[in-house]
Amino acid sequence: MPGSLALILHAHLPFVRHPEHKHFLEEDWFFEAMTESYIPLVRMMQRLVDEHVPFKLAISITPTLCAMLQDKLLCERYVRHLDLLIDLAAREQKRNRKHPRLHELADFYSKIFCEAKRFFVDGCKCDLLTSFRKLRASGALEVIASAATHGLLPLLLSASGGSREAARAQILIGRDVYADVFGAEAAGFWLPECAYVAGVESILQEANVRWFVLDAHGLLFGTPQPRRSIYAPCYTPAGPAAFARDRDSSRQIWSAQGGYPGDPAYREFYRDAGFDLPLEHLGPVGFGSRKFSGVKYHRITGPGNEKELYDPVVAEEVAETQALHFLEERRHQIREVTTAGLDPIVVVPFDAELFGHWWFEGPRFLEQFIRHAATERDFRLSTPSEYLAANSTQQIIEPATSTWGENGYFEVWLNPSNAWIYPQLHLAAQRMSEVARRYAENCIPFTDRVLKQLARELLLAQSSDWAFLIKTGTAREYATKRTVDHLSRFNRLHDQLVTNNVDEGFLRECESRDNLFPNVNWRYYI
Repeated sequence: MPGSLALILHAHLPFVRHPEHKHFLEEDWFFEAMTESYIPLVRMMQRLVDEHVPFKLAISITPTLCAMLQDKLLCERYVRHLDLLIDLAAREQKRNRKHPRLHELADFYSKIFCEAKRFFVDGCKCDLLTSFRKLRASGALEVIASAATHGLLPLLLSASGGSREAARAQILIGRDVYADVFGAEAAGFWLPECAYVAGVESILQEANVRWFVLDAHGLLFGTPQPRRSIYAPCYTPAGPAAFARDRDSSRQIWSAQGGYPGDPAYREFYRDAGFDLPLEHLGPVGFGSRKFSGVKYHRITGPGNEKELYDPVVAEEVAETQALHFLEERRHQIREVTTAGLDPIVVVPFDAELFGHWWFEGPRFLEQFIRHAATERDFRLSTPSEYLAANSTQQIIEPATSTWGENGYFEVWLNPSNAWIYPQLHLAAQRMSEVARRYAENCIPFTDRVLKQLARELLLAQSSDWAFLIKTGTAREYATKRTVDHLSRFNRLHDQLVTNNVDEGFLRECESRDNLFPNVNWRYYI
């Protein structure tokens, strides 16, 4: 029997939406991911389906990302963003008319931006989620659920001040959003940061989740030890199965030393026209400040500051060569495991944004790998759901506390730079549970509105992205402000509710700004 290989992409962005501003820098995270990752990945999968290339792929689309993809304001702003990029590319074509290689690259970007707009506006009517629904309906793509706002569940569940209700609400609201968007229950569930601690699995069972993914040590250090290492799932005592990430596969792509995305031929992410061009030439794309434009003329070249011009044709050839190398490595790996008498599954999860945004050639690599894997004899592309359907008997273990973050545990999200967040989150969750119980039996429509908004503000404050950005320093001020602002709005609304003195104008302002999850169920906090 051939082995199985499960590719899983985790598509996630924090909820960033600022209607109070005409333009907001951090909304570009969404726009960049759309142009460079989500649209290219959808188009790639559509090509494979249209050409009858057999493949299986799983993807989680987090509830916050679903909310942004459904948001009319953000979609309108994204189209305007594309118009500005198309305008910039046209001006670059004119500016570089006497420099053939730069002119070719300006043409290259003009085509990318025009095709992205044509696909988004004409092809999917500004509704990318419908494209994901169609791919799901084709049977090639399995879409799985995730926590409401990517809260780090073990820290919300923590015995030192945390509450089961806080983690339960993240999971059950995430499940509900999936059902609203895709009209079905999700078999799989992406644990934010693959973060696990005992107790999470019982909530997943309540949500009727069949499987989730851990980092390798989450399974290897389980009790008892897994008899088939990471090459088969194990059921947890509560029911859902845990699949382990294969580190050998991941290392070939993620590794800073020797990983595929570091090839000298690939596009250099950090060298961008937004920082090279005169500010006046950058025009309205920059809104008066320097920022990434998406127009990048250089390749990685080497570790130094001197960069040579990018050649898309050469980069594509390298991506195809590396896809074949990755295929051969997986073939060799699965042959070895199969020889040991196992019917293995190799689980290879990645952040979806790696493919296209961080690694520009990533979608090309992925497409070539899938095309060649379609005729592979030693393994076949599968999904965890498909594997469980064919292999329903598995060992039962209690997985170990773990994440896929640096050093395998929680230090990225809980350290001296961001530890101040958690006592406030725990207190807010406690207050949320108290008011939920207080109004559970006698809740008028206006109070229901307030309780829904309280839940939204708490969920948004719990996003693991803020602690991560504070630790890395990438957007420390913004992440700190988001945490403080959501907690402030939560506490103000809570105090107004319990004193029966709600400022409806303030409530409307909160509902307008933080407008995700219209059907949020605050009773999960009881």
